[in-house]
Amino acid sequence: MRLHNIRASLAVVFFTLITALLLDFTGTLHHWLGWMAKIQFLPAVLALNVVVIIALVVLTLVFGRIYCSVICPLGVMQDIISHIGGWRKKNRFTHSPALTWLRLAMLAVMVVAIVAGIGSLVALLAPYSSYGRIVNNLLQPFYLWGNNALAAIAEHYGSYAFYGREVWFKSLPTFIIALVTFVAIAVLAWRGGRTYCNTICPVGTVLGYLSKFSLLKIQFDTDKCKNCSLCTKNCKASCIDYKSHTVDYTRCVACGNCLESCKFGALSYGLAKKSRQADTSQKTTDTARRAFLMGGAIVAADTALAQAGKKVDGGLAVIEDKAVPRRKQPLTPPGSISAKNMAQHCTACQLCVAQCPNDVLRPSGNLLTLMQPTMSYERGYCRPECNRCSQVCPAGAIKPIGLDDKSAIQIGHAVWVKENCVVLNDGVACGNCARHCPSGAIMMVPSNPDDDLSPMVPAVDAAKCIGCGACEYVCPARPLGAIYVEGHEVHKII
Repeated sequence: MRLHNIRASLAVVFFTLITALLLDFTGTLHHWLGWMAKIQFLPAVLALNVVVIIALVVLTLVFGRIYCSVICPLGVMQDIISHIGGWRKKNRFTHSPALTWLRLAMLAVMVVAIVAGIGSLVALLAPYSSYGRIVNNLLQPFYLWGNNALAAIAEHYGSYAFYGREVWFKSLPTFIIALVTFVAIAVLAWRGGRTYCNTICPVGTVLGYLSKFSLLKIQFDTDKCKNCSLCTKNCKASCIDYKSHTVDYTRCVACGNCLESCKFGALSYGLAKKSRQADTSQKTTDTARRAFLMGGAIVAADTALAQAGKKVDGGLAVIEDKAVPRRKQPLTPPGSISAKNMAQHCTACQLCVAQCPNDVLRPSGNLLTLMQPTMSYERGYCRPECNRCSQVCPAGAIKPIGLDDKSAIQIGHAVWVKENCVVLNDGVACGNCARHCPSGAIMMVPSNPDDDLSPMVPAVDAAKCIGCGACEYVCPARPLGAIYVEGHEVHKII
């Protein structure tokens, strides 16, 4: 089987499976496919997953930059769009010089963002995360609607093989960014193939410079070459110059298109041979090499809710949506350790958001943590028996935790807002917050300490509260609840 066919087959398999992983909301596929998120380059670097990093470096040093054309879903998406664009016009590419200054500038921006903990900037440049946002915001709604249709049909026939899942708008800024990212990359891929990968993507730049030293490369046999230019016209990376018989290996993704297009057998993929042309084609300044090595060194261092559909106030009545409270400190998921750890490691791939069965996680709208997951309890609460987000995170932003450990992690504490409480405002007995608190941190006490017969209102024991949000979720007060959870910048163990 030819290189092109092998590469394309593997790419289709990887792309299909990782898309399914990002779409899945049941947690089932994670047990089988979770490793596909963990072998993505940037998440592995941020998680300090040394085994994966070494494996990807070795893979690149042997085969070239095949990570970008097989494992990276954003790279494969570009190939698919470019391939569709090629149906209209054949032999449409041309050789262009590498924009080395722009590639190194983007890499430097990524390194600075990682070191400074500017998660929103890292998220914008991370290729795997960009694809995750595209899937979560643009594809998953259609996937959920299809699932809900199947659930309705199955229920009609007395089967519960499927269950419905509410489709809701999690974040307008993230949706806009995902849409703009998709349109921009699609246009670039349609018109120029691998333009985004070879000018903007920092991961492509790192692996590109490593691939200069790969054992296996695309090479010319000048005796057989007829200068027909078909290799150049079919190179989506624009890295082949048929006139000088050279290949820019920093941009070549070993897709095999050139081998397929060559009619004279002048191109081959094999052990690299030193030649005058090859040496000429790979000239780079010492400054660029030093910048790359410095950047690489810095980077390396560094269940669906059964009651969610009904939303009842303890069984009294159907309740309406409430306003999101203004928290002084945003809530981050159990296992994230601190807001700083989340900001420094999260790539905003949206995998945890898609997997949250309680609809607690949603992308942040804060500029510094834009698109990273934050918690709010209008649609559910963080159930003590669920730790799915910590199990799926590939970047180390949410550390794996057991269920016993989760019950002892305090991510925030409940705060009672007297002026909003229905007990005092409407003269009704309530106690929802105390009844639903899983940690026993809320008890009802007389509103007037000197009168045991006065209306009972909640009192919060902040030392026992874990910040799960059950109280905030079931509070019937509208539009603002009478109790909400204030986040902790650093999580505590209680």
